[in-house]
Amino acid sequence: MTDEWTLKTKAMDIKTVNTDLSKETCPVDNEQSVKLEKTAIKIQSWWRGNMVRRALLDAALGAWAIQCWWRSVQTKIVEQKRRLALKLYTCQEWAVVKVQAYVRMWQARRRFLQARQAACIIQTHWRWHASQSQGMIHSRYEVKASRLELDIEILVT
Repeated sequence: MTDEWTLKTKAMDIKTVNTDLSKETCPVDNEQSVKLEKTAIKIQSWWRGNMVRRALLDAALGAWAIQCWWRSVQTKIVEQKRRLALKLYTCQEWAVVKVQAYVRMWQARRRFLQARQAACIIQTHWRWHASQSQGMIHSRYEVKASRLELDIEILVT
């Protein structure tokens, strides 16, 4: 767009100069001609400077847009990596929790089976003893996390 604009303005400048020269309104004075030429050069340099600044501004805005896009792409990549790491961490944590739950369940089941076996042995002995003697036996037992507490009180009458 700026190249077309520059070409059009150059063409207009050439036409204007040609029409001015054809009318023969050139300054007679050499000093005035030099001054007019310097003024024309200043105007042309100002115009070219504006065109260069406009082109540089367009380039800078384009670079800025590309930089913004690239930063957003990088942010998305970092976010994806973070989510993947979080998902991996979560899976590992769940695996650890499951293993711990299974170990605790196994330990509790083992304690329960030991307590049940002890109760069966006590019941067997109790039944045998009850059949042998007609006394009274009071007993109490508790199953705790690590051991079995058993209190037996035998009253013979």
